[in-house]
Amino acid sequence: MDFSFLLEPPVLAALTSLLVLEIILGIDNVIFIIVLANKLPKEQQDLARRLGIFMALVSRVILLLSISWIIGLTDPLVTIPIVQHTFSGRDLVLLLGGFFLVYKAVHEIHDRIEGEEHGHSGAGQATLMGIILQIMILDLVFSLDSVITAVGMVVDGSGNSDLMLWQQMTIMVTAVLVATAVMVLAANPIAHFIERHPTLKMLAFSFLLLIGTTLIAEGFHFHVEKGYIYSAMGFAILVEVLHLMTRRNKKKKMQVTVENQH
Repeated sequence: MDFSFLLEPPVLAALTSLLVLEIILGIDNVIFIIVLANKLPKEQQDLARRLGIFMALVSRVILLLSISWIIGLTDPLVTIPIVQHTFSGRDLVLLLGGFFLVYKAVHEIHDRIEGEEHGHSGAGQATLMGIILQIMILDLVFSLDSVITAVGMVVDGSGNSDLMLWQQMTIMVTAVLVATAVMVLAANPIAHFIERHPTLKMLAFSFLLLIGTTLIAEGFHFHVEKGYIYSAMGFAILVEVLHLMTRRNKKKKMQVTVENQH
């Protein structure tokens, strides 16, 4: 097979765009795995993180091998006579996944706010099996959204309509596997970073709420351009990182000033 088509400008642009979106979605997946794992006792957190990353990898690979099934999910499945609205299997999966993400985000945000206000939180009350189950559901939702995004950008993209099926699959597999590799490599640095900067947890749950709302809208056939959503999320992360860097520099300057005064 000749893979030189990947270097053609239109294909390279599509691959780059898809790769950026997949990496952002994969990093978000890792953040939520880490945040959920941190609810466990210290000795179980590393195991939960590793299992979560492994399950994310496996679910993405399985869904990639089931591309034809995912494309077939667009066939009408359920019709609601009252509103004359038809839902496909894909719509139902997106709705269920979206409602779960919204529920999880609202619950965690409420737990953070009420826990801090009353001097307690849900940490330490979670069980390993309960957290693993939640991570499995999150991985499945994120993996399905990831693969559906890839299918939508490559298979349905007007700029790639002339590509053969194996070429479309190559683009999707490349983007998803590279993004998954980034997830694996970034897991530990992100875990340490979040431990040092707990404010990122609230930003992560805000992203979870945004993604859940987007999935629900997609389930009701309101198309939301994923590029805008993930670009906004990436920008928000960049702003937060710059804010943390600014605060760190101010703290260093204050320490230097105090030392000079003494």
